[in-house]
Amino acid sequence: MSLASSVAPAIPRVGVLSHPWVRFGVRRLGRLLVSLWVLVTASFLMIHLIPGDPVRAALGPTAPPALVAAKRAEMGLDDPILVQYWHYIQNLFTGDLGTSLISQLPVSQIVSQRLPATLELAVLGFLVAVAVAVPLGVLMGVLTRRGHGRRTELAFTTGSVVLGTIPDFLIGVALVYVFGVSLGWLPVAGNDTPSAYVLPVLALAIGPAAILSRIIRVEMVTVLEADFVRTARAKRLPKRTVYLGHALPNALTASLTIGGLLLSGMVAGTVLIENLFAWPGLGSTIVSSILNKDYQVVQAIVLVYGVGVLLVNTAVDVALAVLDPRSMIRED
Repeated sequence: MSLASSVAPAIPRVGVLSHPWVRFGVRRLGRLLVSLWVLVTASFLMIHLIPGDPVRAALGPTAPPALVAAKRAEMGLDDPILVQYWHYIQNLFTGDLGTSLISQLPVSQIVSQRLPATLELAVLGFLVAVAVAVPLGVLMGVLTRRGHGRRTELAFTTGSVVLGTIPDFLIGVALVYVFGVSLGWLPVAGNDTPSAYVLPVLALAIGPAAILSRIIRVEMVTVLEADFVRTARAKRLPKRTVYLGHALPNALTASLTIGGLLLSGMVAGTVLIENLFAWPGLGSTIVSSILNKDYQVVQAIVLVYGVGVLLVNTAVDVALAVLDPRSMIRED
């Protein structure tokens, strides 16, 4: 082989795939589809990995054998497992999640009735966490840059670490005791009134807000020492422009990944919060379904939670690419 052929330049990409955004979209879509397939397969195997007969467990030990056999045949559990898997995939594409063994209602109907309440709680909790964390993190970054405000930094760091490590459930219990039981200011169950949203949203948002604000402060301190910020100051730009127009977008780019992880955790964290505040969402439904051994409902809710986490992570990847296109180009 000649030297010229060994060092021949690579053939450049041509066509639609030559555009970096197209390649980025194809990669992300491929990862999402593979992750969805793994999630769907795991949710399908859930019922088959349960010890014993899930139909017998749901109907109870006194259920007639004929009824158990009829339910198994109705659910297709007597078919070969590959046939069951194929039917499960087909049913998902048509929106058929099965039928509840307890209420005899379509599982898709149960999920559609409970999902909005869970989404409300998770989205409101995330928005409150961001609304508190961003200005607090920016303010602490400005006050503690270049070694200033040692006491302020120590108090903020200590408080954020403590709040960030306390489980959401314990924060919720404390909020219920103080504002619901002792003071009687706010309701502690249901979502019938706007005031009923306050305690569960705060219980879900306080920990993530503490974590995110600490990360934003660290990123803000680093960005404020960057050359482009010094240049902006040298031009005598207003402080609001320097902090909010130049420093904040760069600090948030590094914090966005953590924010996405926190949102994913908040989606899963709604399970405990919903049960604490008797919130009529998927979290309280999955717990009652587990206790009642209604595995069709459990299977569907686990799938919904998993899809939600995957979509959040994908949205964060896209947002990062929009804010910092260099991260997209580095993947090539």
